[in-house]
Amino acid sequence: MFKSLSERLSQTLKQISGQSKLTEDNIKATLREVRMALLEADVALPVVKAFIDRVRDRAVGQEVSNALNPGQQFLKVVQSELVEVMGAQGEPLDLSTQPPAVILMAGLQGAGKTTTVAKLARYLIERDKKKVMVVSADVYRPAAIKQLETLAGEVGAVFFPSDASQKPVAIAEAAIAAARKQYIDVVLVDTAGRLAIDEAMMAEIQALHKAINPIETLFVVDAMTGQDAANTAKAFNEALPLTGVVLSKADGDARGGAALSVRHITGKPIKFMGMGEKTDALEAFHPDRVASRILDMGDVLSLIEEVERKVDKGKAEQLAAKLKKGKGFDLADFRDQLRQMDSMGGLMGMVDKLPGMGQMGQAASQMQGAEKNFRQMGAIIDSMTPAERHFPDKINGSRKRRIAMGSGTQIQDINRLLKQHKQMSKMMKKVGKKGGMAKMMRGMGGMMGGGGGLPPGGFPGGGGRGPFG
Repeated sequence: MFKSLSERLSQTLKQISGQSKLTEDNIKATLREVRMALLEADVALPVVKAFIDRVRDRAVGQEVSNALNPGQQFLKVVQSELVEVMGAQGEPLDLSTQPPAVILMAGLQGAGKTTTVAKLARYLIERDKKKVMVVSADVYRPAAIKQLETLAGEVGAVFFPSDASQKPVAIAEAAIAAARKQYIDVVLVDTAGRLAIDEAMMAEIQALHKAINPIETLFVVDAMTGQDAANTAKAFNEALPLTGVVLSKADGDARGGAALSVRHITGKPIKFMGMGEKTDALEAFHPDRVASRILDMGDVLSLIEEVERKVDKGKAEQLAAKLKKGKGFDLADFRDQLRQMDSMGGLMGMVDKLPGMGQMGQAASQMQGAEKNFRQMGAIIDSMTPAERHFPDKINGSRKRRIAMGSGTQIQDINRLLKQHKQMSKMMKKVGKKGGMAKMMRGMGGMMGGGGGLPPGGFPGGGGRGPFG
């Protein structure tokens, strides 16, 4: 997300952040570049104008001119104004009501609303430990009801059945009544998607809102529609008392126009961002962290939270105990590591949250190569029998041919994986010894580099400074 905007802004601001003195000329030139970057990112014109005016007012004032490093202070002004445009403080869901708390989900057809319902259910179940019921009031698309039922089973939510012969209000009221009996904490009501702002459909959702009186009314909008997302949200807000917005498909939005326009145009906070197709790909929206990502300063807090949440601590402790006892690091252990990395969005998903990665074009392409290698390794290991994973030395020529066929790879790919695993096993044996971890980290770069993945020496930029430091 924000790739093109981030590249353009960070290059522009890098030039001025190195200035020891700011003049009217260099501020004017920089603001012109910032304005162009925002417009190209499909940020709404009124938002761009207000943003530039506020940055200019602060940049020519005492705040910057009296700073020890005016260039760096100017960058801070830009960052704080970006945060302000997106809502200053992240606003969590308001669930402070007598259970069940009812959340009504609205949006245009194709915005990813039903998938977002499942993602939000999983978010509330896993992070807030809530008991969640989902129900579909979309009586126009029976497939949507079936889709929600399937997704509910996947995320562990209670599914309340409905069918096309029922009225949306009756469906929602019956679900809420059932939720009270089952001691459900939150009821998520999915509604029919609208292809456009249709009067009859809007009247229907208004009647539904009035009948169930939800504590939250969230508008799901496709981030890739840019400033149109903000305009659509505004139209819905005029018909419904929205409490917040969910940006779906934000991972595919290289521009970022929607994130920077929605709050200003609607006055409603962005509460979540959908960052992928999987049901765990939903992030709470933190304006300060998003502003840091846009300016290529990274988002280390979100990365730490993700690692805390997704890394299987039990498996990590088992592996550490196994290595301490001198037992080998087999291919099953290696597969576990690859799965855990994939659960955090893969190598690029993690690296994107590190400061300065936008300035490392070559390194980023090398990491994409490494990620492709990791996916191939996973497919190869999955094609092995449990015995082969635990005793890779037993894999002979005929086994290699079978594994290659099963994984859609070549025998040389199998050989390369086995060679890399042997190198990794040697490193892992050193972990339990004195200074072993440092030796292992030194060796990692050579091993990955040999596979055409990361460059020798390990991750690029490690220990280096960010683009503004």
